[in-house]
Amino acid sequence: MIITEKDGALILEGVKCLELPLTLDCGQAFRWKEQEDGSWSGAAMNKFLNIKKDGEGRFILKTTLEDFNSVWRNYFDFDRDYEAICEKIKQDSLVASTVDKYYGIRILNQDPWEALVSFVISQQNNIKRIKGIINRLCDGYGEEICEGWHAFPSAERLSELSVEDFEAIGAGYRGKYLKKLADDAASGIINLDDIKNMSLKDAKSALLGIYGVGVKVADCALLFGFQFLECFPLDVWMKRVMEFYPNGLPECFKGYEGIAQQYLFHWARNNLNKGTAKIKD
Repeated sequence: MIITEKDGALILEGVKCLELPLTLDCGQAFRWKEQEDGSWSGAAMNKFLNIKKDGEGRFILKTTLEDFNSVWRNYFDFDRDYEAICEKIKQDSLVASTVDKYYGIRILNQDPWEALVSFVISQQNNIKRIKGIINRLCDGYGEEICEGWHAFPSAERLSELSVEDFEAIGAGYRGKYLKKLADDAASGIINLDDIKNMSLKDAKSALLGIYGVGVKVADCALLFGFQFLECFPLDVWMKRVMEFYPNGLPECFKGYEGIAQQYLFHWARNNLNKGTAKIKD
């Protein structure tokens, strides 16, 4: 990857396996918006970014080199060889056809706190509503980053809210989960840094011990917020996909189960008949 600075922006060249709509609007992160010019704007780690694809493997990022190296380089996982990973998981025939058709899905390295809160909000919810709740949460209680964009509020800030405050932004019954989560994270009862340094088994056990966190929320948070790439979340779509793997996941997924999951999840939403496990003609 070659990085150059021009007119207050960064130009990245030689980037492989990154399509912005497939990565930023697939349900793993909820604060990205497509702009009229085809670029995407979003916020993470208290920073704002506008990013646009400008040719094969070429991207323009409206950010500084300092912020790129401290935030966005890791956030988009630019230093990981996704091309090699895709070739590995393509040893499975179903993933092979999916990668070829939807090439460019990446796992974003999100902040653990934001990911955990976001997936608690995601329970029994759709992406549009999740985005709305999170936007109201950030606009109401996050510090302003730039005009129109606010940081994701800290556990300390959210611990100041009541259950009713969470309900007022549309969180519904999840309000009591968010209140308890914020209180425990702010007080140190929950230490996300400790969880990040655990084995997958222990990290999942720790998350499942949090009020309001079930298996799906834990798995999504572990994959998207704690960088456990071997985590393989199962929702309704993925349970249908698993009918194609009666003997379990293939060996070629090992170590990258979460990346394979994202491709299979996208394939399922676009190819499985509702309520069945059959491929559309």
